[in-house]
Amino acid sequence: MIENYKSLDRDRSEDTLHGAFLDVCVHSDDAKILEVSDLRIHQSMDIAVKLGVKAVIFHTNMIPNFRLKSYCSNWVNRNAAYWRRILAEYPTLTVYLENMFDGEPTLLSLLAAKMADEPRFGVCFDMAHAFLADTPLNQWCDALRPYICHMHINDNDGLEDTHRPVGTEKLPWEIYGDFMASIPKEKRPTVLIEVRTYEDLMESVEYLKKNHLYPL
Repeated sequence: MIENYKSLDRDRSEDTLHGAFLDVCVHSDDAKILEVSDLRIHQSMDIAVKLGVKAVIFHTNMIPNFRLKSYCSNWVNRNAAYWRRILAEYPTLTVYLENMFDGEPTLLSLLAAKMADEPRFGVCFDMAHAFLADTPLNQWCDALRPYICHMHINDNDGLEDTHRPVGTEKLPWEIYGDFMASIPKEKRPTVLIEVRTYEDLMESVEYLKKNHLYPL
């Protein structure tokens, strides 16, 4: 599979790999959980090196609505220390951290600000995940705008992360359009249409084209 991918006749310089994410928790107090999480992350990074991609995407995997100050500060500090170590081990790769269960953008934006001196770390903003949270999308966009390097887009009904084609459910795509328009062209993030089938991909592309939405 790796050789098949590497043989693709196209520009792969901006390609990303989605790393392991289920049950991965690099801020855990449990040494065994941390050990397995570290193993899965290293496996993902090793595959990315073989593929020659630009970046690997991991999830924040924080506990939503756990507002204990010590948990929040530990999440930020432990993630910062961990990802700095990983980036030092893999000097050819970038890491993007993606919002997942997060109910609001505060901790991810704090981490991104803390890592702002590291050019190979950034945010992958999944707008569909954010749409499932209680925080309005505009607040997500405002908080994360300085740090977003990559985006995942798809649609859902506001209840489940169904990865439906862009424009087929309830996500307000005018907010996406306004958000992209607010960013200078040379600083706009790369975008991955994260749907389940080729037909869903083409339907998403047609919607983006028809509505003149970035990047089409």
